[in-house]
Amino acid sequence: MSGQKPVKPSADGLLASARAIKSKGPAPVHLWNPPFNGDIDMRIARDGTWFYQGTPINRPAMVRLFSSILKREEDRYYLVTPVEKVGIRVDDAPFVAVDVEAAGQARDQVLTFTTHVGDSAVAGADNPIRMAQDPATGEPAPYVHIRAGLEALIDRKSFYRLMDLGAVEDGWFGLWSSGSFFPLMTVEELERG
Repeated sequence: MSGQKPVKPSADGLLASARAIKSKGPAPVHLWNPPFNGDIDMRIARDGTWFYQGTPINRPAMVRLFSSILKREEDRYYLVTPVEKVGIRVDDAPFVAVDVEAAGQARDQVLTFTTHVGDSAVAGADNPIRMAQDPATGEPAPYVHIRAGLEALIDRKSFYRLMDLGAVEDGWFGLWSSGSFFPLMTVEELERG
């Protein structure tokens, strides 16, 4: 051993490291591969609320900072700095898409999503839209890829707006964005309501 004592990861330590990075937007976590320091008691709820040790983090700037160092590897989520990597829990998707802007129409339509932490992504081949089913309620659960394997659950009001922008292609109801068609449900499923 080097004589150094292992340091227990903490939200304060991660916050200090994230602040030191000084980047606008997400940090280049894909370039960092520090050692795994264990799990931290941090969780992102399905509604996008971040919790630390069971208590909601109510400071939006702090949540944005943590979200900028979020990384997904396979089915696990981590907060990563150049020197440490800690596991966190994510109930569903780490982000919630709270707004969508549509430009153009039909095949020329471009959909731009904004998340609750201020990230934005243009839906297209690199940022697909997909539909799943909420396992608890059976309701449709739409998602859009935001960055580097991280998705946003599309909130209800945005989903209803998207339904008005949808089109039918080859028996599927879906959305066009940036030249790509994203099938959401069959026409039969849509008609069943």
